[in-house]
Amino acid sequence: MSFDQEHHLFTRTPSQPDAVPVIFAFPNTYSVGITSLGYQVIWALLAQRSDIQVSRLFTDAQETLPRHPELLGFSLSWELDYNHILDLLEALNIPIHTVQRDDEHPLVFGGGPVLTANPEPFANWFDVILLGDGEAVLAPFLDAYQACRGQSRSEQLLTLAQVPGVYVPSLYQVDYTETTGAIATITPQAESIPAVVQKQTHRSNTLLASTVVTPKAAWENIYMVEVVRSCPEMCRFCLASYLTLPFRTADLERSLLPAIERGLKVTNRLGLLGASVTQHPEFNDLLMHLAQPQYEDVRLSIASVRTNTVTEQLAQTLASRGTRSLTIAVESGSERLRAIVNKKLHNAEIEQAAINAQAGELKGLKLYGMVGIPGETPEDLEETIAMFAQLKKVAPHLKLTFGCSTFVPKSHTPFQWYGVDAQAKKRLKLLKKRLHALGVEFRPESYNWSVIQSLISRGDRRLTPLLELTRHYGDTLGSYKRAFKELRGQLPPLDFYVHEVWPESQTLPWSHLAGPLPVETLQKHLATAQALI
Repeated sequence: MSFDQEHHLFTRTPSQPDAVPVIFAFPNTYSVGITSLGYQVIWALLAQRSDIQVSRLFTDAQETLPRHPELLGFSLSWELDYNHILDLLEALNIPIHTVQRDDEHPLVFGGGPVLTANPEPFANWFDVILLGDGEAVLAPFLDAYQACRGQSRSEQLLTLAQVPGVYVPSLYQVDYTETTGAIATITPQAESIPAVVQKQTHRSNTLLASTVVTPKAAWENIYMVEVVRSCPEMCRFCLASYLTLPFRTADLERSLLPAIERGLKVTNRLGLLGASVTQHPEFNDLLMHLAQPQYEDVRLSIASVRTNTVTEQLAQTLASRGTRSLTIAVESGSERLRAIVNKKLHNAEIEQAAINAQAGELKGLKLYGMVGIPGETPEDLEETIAMFAQLKKVAPHLKLTFGCSTFVPKSHTPFQWYGVDAQAKKRLKLLKKRLHALGVEFRPESYNWSVIQSLISRGDRRLTPLLELTRHYGDTLGSYKRAFKELRGQLPPLDFYVHEVWPESQTLPWSHLAGPLPVETLQKHLATAQALI
């Protein structure tokens, strides 16, 4: 396919004659990959270095690739895209496992939210993993590579492993209490490398904005700006909050508004991104700015908003800019459950948000929640149903949608020690039946997918052969169970990774990879939640 429909919002720097040949890949189609704001920005950072010659690669499209790349990078945003990583490695004639590569092969590096959260299930495929914000870790990694360029592969890996945020999995040995037991120790294999690798954080009030706009993106011609990063609410299960702390906001006058003006020169579709966009301290000023007549033809999309920030003015502005519905995360209709997960929200605020959305002439309200939250009881489900019944009364003209997932434990959060509730599947079916009767559109996320997601989110290196097996069997829960059966005796059973509640004293697969908060702080937050169960 052709890349000629792209509008670039940066200036590419001509490469030096001896520039490092780099392939930067996204393990999915072009339309999906080019819609990833993280991928766009890292590609632009690479393209603006004169010492780098970068070519892009997708599963269905590629630029002219170097014959002998020295670095091959992947941005991984979705767990099951690991299949495509292996496909692309094979297509490039690069051995899948790091131990099979030699000095003739490129160093394979990876980054993105999946690898930062828990890279261990994929560790055997990557020579290097960049932990944290790309803006913070990419340049030091490239500078260090330039310093050791031309050395042997083993010498390069030792040098790179000393860069903060650069994790070289092969230089850490994982031992287990027994073959099918928990992890015993994770030990660095050289004195020069750290025992714990610290995730790197971009500490700035200049956040991300699109570097390319194209009609071929999954969101056609969308220009995206990151309004906030992380979330101050810190819900106990939320990876998007805990892993990306601290909460940062884009500077309105010096960063956000100029970025928006750049984008609106090439498109009228604007997406405001962030885990809690309306908690930007100057969000109302941003809204007033976009409500001006000169932006009348702008089509505005906004990520999930904090419930108590849904005003009639917000609804009116969004409705006038082409938005039909708002998305809010409520987690549950049970105030007790919301207290357990630290969701600072009351039912009265949810009702008022619905009233304001309807008054502002929005057509729909999408609520997101989950089943299987630790401590959940059947009574909590009844409260969720009652909440929707009340919303139908106070905002009868609003189309209500409930997107519901199953709780999945995530690394670096206070709920990382919990497992998936096996009763969640039945609870999804109950909600579907009862909410349908109320006229609420119910959109459940697959329980089976939640099991697979949990397996990968809490997995260790013993999952590598299992993932390679399921790649050929298909992405179904049955395929994973079949692979576990074939590998019985070589790794713990499925229940160990997915359903078991792990002791807080247990060494976790990511214990040597430090997130923003120390484990002791996570345990304090967990104890606060458990006191309410």
